[in-house]
Amino acid sequence: MLKNKVDQLLKNALEERQDLFLINMTMGADKAIKVIIDGDNGVLVGDCMFISRAIEHNLDREEEDFSLEVLSAGAASPLTMPRQYKKNIGRNLEVKTNGDNNIEGQLVEANEKSIQLKWKTREPKPIGKGKVTVTKEATIALEDIKEAKVKIKF
Repeated sequence: MLKNKVDQLLKNALEERQDLFLINMTMGADKAIKVIIDGDNGVLVGDCMFISRAIEHNLDREEEDFSLEVLSAGAASPLTMPRQYKKNIGRNLEVKTNGDNNIEGQLVEANEKSIQLKWKTREPKPIGKGKVTVTKEATIALEDIKEAKVKIKF
């Protein structure tokens, strides 16, 4: 009953703030509610407060005893939704595929079904000794991605 109420309140809040989207919502046996959100332009503390208030202010603590935690998807968190890939176009990703291939490159395109990465690598010259820098590209279906993370550079 409480989970259905929270789901509906969360849905209403996200309809009001369409720049935000849900990554995950869980509720433990002890009625500990954990909501993880992301946003097209990132997530600020005020965004988490907005979602928290939208849920908490519409539930009666006398009726239901619960705890609520609203978090943003962390910078090192894996990307799980097509919308997250779209907002990270231009950034470097580290992608592990279901075939256990690791590809690191710049995300140049993303849609609902696949992503496209571009990277530079050194390869032996076709003729003669030495190496040459070549640009490679790969299109990877989202269903073939085991894990993808944004590479953070300092």
